[in-house]
Amino acid sequence: MSAYAEITYEVEDRIATVTLNRPEARNGYTVRMADELGDAMDRADRDEDVRVVILTGNGKDFSVGADLTQGGFDFDPETGPGAAWQEPAGRCSKRIFTMNKPVIAALRGAAVGGGVTITLSCDYRLASTDSRFGFVFVRRGIYPEGASAWFLPRLVGMGTALDWMISGRVFGAEEAKTAGLVHSVHEPGEVLGKARELAREIAATTSPVSVAVTRQLLYRMASAESPFPVHELDSRLIGGLGSSPDAVEGVVSFLQKRPPEFSMRVDTDQPDYLPWLTK
Repeated sequence: MSAYAEITYEVEDRIATVTLNRPEARNGYTVRMADELGDAMDRADRDEDVRVVILTGNGKDFSVGADLTQGGFDFDPETGPGAAWQEPAGRCSKRIFTMNKPVIAALRGAAVGGGVTITLSCDYRLASTDSRFGFVFVRRGIYPEGASAWFLPRLVGMGTALDWMISGRVFGAEEAKTAGLVHSVHEPGEVLGKARELAREIAATTSPVSVAVTRQLLYRMASAESPFPVHELDSRLIGGLGSSPDAVEGVVSFLQKRPPEFSMRVDTDQPDYLPWLTK
């Protein structure tokens, strides 16, 4: 895309900040926004100068979910197996799932419906004291989207996921933190700054290739039928460290008590045998 209409994208200090930018509509989610978010995540993932992505919203709310003011989204009449149409929140959550770069969601105000499901595949969710969350689908006579039925139980457990999704109730930041949906809670004016502080720490102290591999290991292997295939892949990764410049730099910088200067690139230096690289 040559220009964005419903989000903004900027890079500073190796951090890409993607901002939902429909404050007049409380960042209501649209098909165009879904397409722009997908493009922005592609852009950040391809840019070797970007180490971390922050996803946030302009205004007092992150997102109130699908913009229903015009009757909702256009739907493909073909809804059976193999149908081409994919609902917009899942387009975003799936793209974040496949990212090589960590993604931090900086949330304030409402994060409801699609406004919360698009964040479930982020690595961190930072909330504000005024944050309100809700998986409100059953109260609209619709169904959970954004692949949230897969992500949410893995984050908070099946019991809590059932409570939130079956009741459709709205809840606050402290309940979200206690359950594990969010990592920390801050004053509204501090959330984005805290996200940037975390992003800078990751960018300054970690290997981009190690982060990319570790992120996908957690997602792709957590549901393996036993630890044995995971350990098989672990062993291959660890066995190859002798030829890894980043592994050498990590040890040397530690011994020399200096910040590391990792040189490996995500786009060219990930082990080519990783099973998810061929999918």
